[in-house]
Amino acid sequence: MDGYIDRLFNLRGKTAVVTGGGGHLCGCMALGFAKAGMSVAVLDIRLEKAENVADKIGARGGKAIPIQMDVRIKHDFEKALERILNEFGQVDVLVNGAGMNAPTPVLDISPDEWHQIMTVNLTGTLYGCQVFGAYMVKNKKGSIINMSSASANPPLSKAFTYSVSKAGVRNLTQNLGREWAQAGVRVNALRPGFFPTEWSRKHFIDEDRERAILAHTPMARYGEPEELLGAVLWLASEASGFVTGAEVHVDGGYAAMTI
Repeated sequence: MDGYIDRLFNLRGKTAVVTGGGGHLCGCMALGFAKAGMSVAVLDIRLEKAENVADKIGARGGKAIPIQMDVRIKHDFEKALERILNEFGQVDVLVNGAGMNAPTPVLDISPDEWHQIMTVNLTGTLYGCQVFGAYMVKNKKGSIINMSSASANPPLSKAFTYSVSKAGVRNLTQNLGREWAQAGVRVNALRPGFFPTEWSRKHFIDEDRERAILAHTPMARYGEPEELLGAVLWLASEASGFVTGAEVHVDGGYAAMTI
């Protein structure tokens, strides 16, 4: 039985693509993929953020390329796929991680703000699934991991448009999980609980809200980005070979809590 776990979760030699890869959580995922022996394409609208993550991977002896792209533009996905195939020869895993949020009260949400958040979070996820999913379906293998949220269902206060978009991501994931179930392509969603960034602490989490969040989380603490990696690597690997259309909670028990 030597090497059983290694064979079950083996990702060495495969390629992962991470949109929003320069960010707080997705940057950690990109590093996790690299530590697992994967080549990583780090995609972000902020090139310097993508370069920073790719440089960290390179400094650890891994393979990574930073790519500037806008998830609101489908052609950017097509160009990214072409470059990744030229560089690494294959794509095995896609994480649709780019996201946008705003704390605007519902009656004050402008059409532009609504459109921007919905386009980045939901339409951008669709584009990633269309472009990379078509490649995976053609090759009859692949794993797509979409980023859901604790706000997907039921919605969180102070995150109106974001919550609507993440409910859409959840539904899209289920739709594609069904659609591609016999094509060798698995589509699942990761549903993080609260992993605060500097931005979210500034715009969303005051002292009262923090008390409410931690009181509603059985573990009574926030998550650390590295605590997402076990679920992400499992969804990326053949260890989850019979899992598709699922939403995997990594939230300290948040979704299991009422009063």
